[in-house]
Amino acid sequence: MKKNRNYPKVWITPKQEKRLRSGHPWIFRDEITKTEGNYQDGDLVDVLSSKGKYLGTGFINQKSKITVRLISRNTNDTFDTAFWKRRIEYALQYRMNVMPKDLNCFRLIFGEADFFPGLTVDKFNDVLVCQTLSLGIEKRKEIIFPLLVEVLKEHGFKIRGIYERNDEKIRILEGMEENKGWYPLEGMENGITSTLITENGLTYEVDFENGQKTGFFLDQKYNRRAVLEISKDKAVLDCFTHTGSFAMNAAKGGAKKIVAVDISETALEMAKKNIERNHLEDIIELQKADTFDYLVELEKKKTAPFDIIILDPPAFTKSRDTIQNAYRGYKEINYRAMKILPRGGFLVTASCSHFMREELFEKMLVDASLDAEVTLREVEVRKQSMDHPILPTVEETSYLKFYIFQIV
Repeated sequence: MKKNRNYPKVWITPKQEKRLRSGHPWIFRDEITKTEGNYQDGDLVDVLSSKGKYLGTGFINQKSKITVRLISRNTNDTFDTAFWKRRIEYALQYRMNVMPKDLNCFRLIFGEADFFPGLTVDKFNDVLVCQTLSLGIEKRKEIIFPLLVEVLKEHGFKIRGIYERNDEKIRILEGMEENKGWYPLEGMENGITSTLITENGLTYEVDFENGQKTGFFLDQKYNRRAVLEISKDKAVLDCFTHTGSFAMNAAKGGAKKIVAVDISETALEMAKKNIERNHLEDIIELQKADTFDYLVELEKKKTAPFDIIILDPPAFTKSRDTIQNAYRGYKEINYRAMKILPRGGFLVTASCSHFMREELFEKMLVDASLDAEVTLREVEVRKQSMDHPILPTVEETSYLKFYIFQIV
């Protein structure tokens, strides 16, 4: 360990050391054996092995089950303004390299995958929407947030303001309050809490004050494009349509008929505005219905009115305790879709729940196909878009499953 380090120290168990050495950045409360030095929640601490070897430096928060979140494993790092600016620069350069033509809207910071534990930053045209879920980042916003604007400006991106969406209950578990609103930055205007974005050649209005999460789901960007590619001359059913994005991509791909279903009146109003904005109202029909009930009624008719059925539901589980209930829910809707689709039809199905792991989701699909007495031919398997990067050593960074199958 580097000499003369002034950070408080935390010792951990051999079991936790093994986890850290395998690449995971979290340390849980019950894996800390000893601490030394004075610190407050949100401060930086050095993490040591049971034998006193330096393993990394991270934010500590005794209120959180995840008590330490590593931000560095390098003893030469100094956590000053230059350090945070460099981290933001790395994150932006990555996006500029992997998706250079899709920078009107993208996720700039994806938490642990960009080494900003507990921070999400989405760029929607001229606005940054931030969600801060760790106390360590919360205490450094006055350093990090101005740097976000500065780095983007240096690369030609104009930002008119930063809006915070901290209306998540997990903040309470971290010892923070829920809140949302404009972050005060000198020279930044506040103004209207919506903006227009362009994705896959389609325009959407993003209500980042009231929309789900940060206002718009960017992670399905290229999956929506995959639907566009198979939609020509097809009749398409888009379930859980939300903003109408899959339906609109199908329309752009040349679908002959589209029905978009959602149970939320608010979602349908938002979808309607987006559809009209893109002049697709003649091809997309919106219906207010519970998807489970809607699929049951379609199956009863014993006809095949759709060539493609898209299932992109909200997360059916947000914990390990409810996985079996989620399994049944996913199986129900996929089974119904398989029964409805004709031979040669396409099932597009997704899960955004981290706890529904790939192997379990795939087992569910096989079980559903056997019950439906159909054979699935895999067309494509995808995950979240590359601005939501996955670290293989941090399983929590991989959450979105997306499949296209043909019924054969």
